[in-house]
Amino acid sequence: MSTAPFTATVLGTPRIGPNRELKRATEKYWAGNFSRAELESVAAGLRRDTLTALKAAGLDSIPVNTFSYYDQMLDTTVLLGALPARVAGVADDLDRYFAAARGTQDIPPLEMTKWFDTNYHYIVPEIGPETTFTLNPAKVLAELAEAKELGVPARPVIIGPLTFLLLSKAVDGAEAPVSRLDELTDVYAELLGALADAGAQWVQIDEPVLVTDISDDAPALAEKVYNRLGALTKRPSIFVATYFGDPGAGLPALARTPIEAIGVDLVYGPNTAVASVPELASKTLVAGVVDGRNIWRTDLQAALAKLAALMGPAGSVAVSTSCSTLHVPYSLDPEIGLDDALRSWLAFGAEKVAEVATLARALRDGRDAVADEIAASNAAVASRKSDPRLNNAALRTQIAGIRAAGSQRGSAEVRRAAQEQRLHLPALPTTTIGSFPQTVDIRKARAALVAGQIDEAEYTKRMQDEIAAVIKLQEELGLDVLVHGEPERNDMVQYFAEQLDGFFATRNGWVQSYGSRCVRPPVLFGDVTRPTPMTVDWATYAQSLTDKPVKGMLTGPVTILAWSFVRDDQPLADTAYQVALAIREETVDLESAGIAVIQVDEPALRELLPLRDADKPAYLDWAVGSFVLSTSGVADSTQIHTHLCYSEFGEVIGAIADLDADVTSIEAARSHMEVLDDLNAIGFSNSVGPGVYDIHSPRVPSAKEMTASLREAVAAVPAERLWVNPDCGLKTRKTDEVTESLRNMVLAAQAVREERA
Repeated sequence: MSTAPFTATVLGTPRIGPNRELKRATEKYWAGNFSRAELESVAAGLRRDTLTALKAAGLDSIPVNTFSYYDQMLDTTVLLGALPARVAGVADDLDRYFAAARGTQDIPPLEMTKWFDTNYHYIVPEIGPETTFTLNPAKVLAELAEAKELGVPARPVIIGPLTFLLLSKAVDGAEAPVSRLDELTDVYAELLGALADAGAQWVQIDEPVLVTDISDDAPALAEKVYNRLGALTKRPSIFVATYFGDPGAGLPALARTPIEAIGVDLVYGPNTAVASVPELASKTLVAGVVDGRNIWRTDLQAALAKLAALMGPAGSVAVSTSCSTLHVPYSLDPEIGLDDALRSWLAFGAEKVAEVATLARALRDGRDAVADEIAASNAAVASRKSDPRLNNAALRTQIAGIRAAGSQRGSAEVRRAAQEQRLHLPALPTTTIGSFPQTVDIRKARAALVAGQIDEAEYTKRMQDEIAAVIKLQEELGLDVLVHGEPERNDMVQYFAEQLDGFFATRNGWVQSYGSRCVRPPVLFGDVTRPTPMTVDWATYAQSLTDKPVKGMLTGPVTILAWSFVRDDQPLADTAYQVALAIREETVDLESAGIAVIQVDEPALRELLPLRDADKPAYLDWAVGSFVLSTSGVADSTQIHTHLCYSEFGEVIGAIADLDADVTSIEAARSHMEVLDDLNAIGFSNSVGPGVYDIHSPRVPSAKEMTASLREAVAAVPAERLWVNPDCGLKTRKTDEVTESLRNMVLAAQAVREERA
């Protein structure tokens, strides 16, 4: 291929819209209040705005086909004709797509799990014996045509065949999906031909699986695939992107193939051995020196030093973000309430694009051409190092003392006996994970408070009314351990961030978590302390309304880190222990207020697990240690729950046991209770609540269906250690869906209790 190399790019972009336009349009479509044409018009406008902004910023290669109505792995499943047969009966192609993602009343959705070590969730493709790969390139060709009409130097982006198969799930007795790599490579060859015919000069093929240890054979398989694709006579120039870490042996494997460009993440893989790969002398190295998944301003001087060191080993160097900017907010411009110092430390999506362009200009025209930008960067770096909010010596001393003293709780057996005496729960106790639907009235009250239309007293009264309604509903349904429903919480992490020193909560810093679900990760910029109790008043009010136990609801330290933009100037472990101390102080205050059950959620435990096996033990040591620190300040008679969801749990199954929570509720509905076998295999002996229904789908499972799931659970775990609960919190669901589902869940628990009587 003789296509000219590019010099400045990003690996992908957000698609929800700067003001969540796609979220709103998609949810209107699902509700039947928006036509397909109206939804497609919103989507086209967002794509157009993104492309023109990137072109105006000075990028000379711009990614397309990064837009998605739900998820890029699901888009790839459609591209390859690999949707499961159970959705084939849905006539409309867009509704079929959403049925695979969300399910319907009659169609279970595909599984969903975390995208590598991020908080983005992808839809897991199912590969069975009947799966037939057939190219369906309509979407990518249409988006390429859109870009060409706008005069944009477009580069289609697709998930690579190796990553697609290694992240897929074998079903119906099929062999491991990667066994079908040769067959799938044929389809990719056909796709490259179609892209060439459509005028694509470059194509980006994402193979982030190469930065993991998911398969020892991955580098060799990648070399085989890209030797084959690179040898095609009709194709665009191929850029294979790796990201989220060091590709290790994958880098020389790719470099030995005929592809034209390779992307490396030099933020999360800073020690990538570029200089030791001589074959890179004939390639374009796309250097990810601008952090695509965190919000800190790039140290331009340090980045230029990295880039200069690459000029010799590589044939040419292009500047890029380390990964797609899908993981960061659109722009810093809407943010208010930032002091000048903190603002100077930050860069959101638009600012990162500008940093890429600045670095590329420095390589082309010399440092003097960007002297002002470098000076501003240097000033921000110096300011951050000296700010007292990042250097609390007394806090560090306090944490060291608690850690040295160790856990103060008794053994699991001693705790179980004390809790049975205090709580008097039936067999198979029923509960929920914490949140109840965020109704229109709740959202209106929160907006009115922010706008100054109501005062704190009125807001508190409205939230108490919501809590009273939720408590009444749970009592009517017959649940055993209740929750207050969390109406006062906008988000399970942001709520705490707004009350802890060391955090800044953004105004418009939305990022996509999955589908139409968006979150605003707070910015954890300094040392973390808890000025006052955060949840005690809400929990004690709820407990005053009922004789049944009400759970105090907290978010654990690992999840608060995972779902925030975390400072990068100290080890994550140090930050985790600071957050853990704040949560520990809250558990002690809840217990003092009479709360007998406290849940400390850690759904992100698996999410932060390092991608390389060698790095995992150190992470699990501090992840478990911070949870134990946060929960070990209460008496044995206080029952500690935790919750984990939507991850592949196998790699952290030992850590789940080491958390030593009295009750662990865990996602299990979409995976059909598979996790219980893993827990049994390690001798897990504490109580467990495997989710008996999937809350991420709008369908209402019947009592019969949940009874069957519960029977599976009882077959795997003794009934005296088994709890009954949904997979996750109910915040995103509608009240009627929740009421009917919980009624069926209680009926299922009663049915299995009677069977065992």
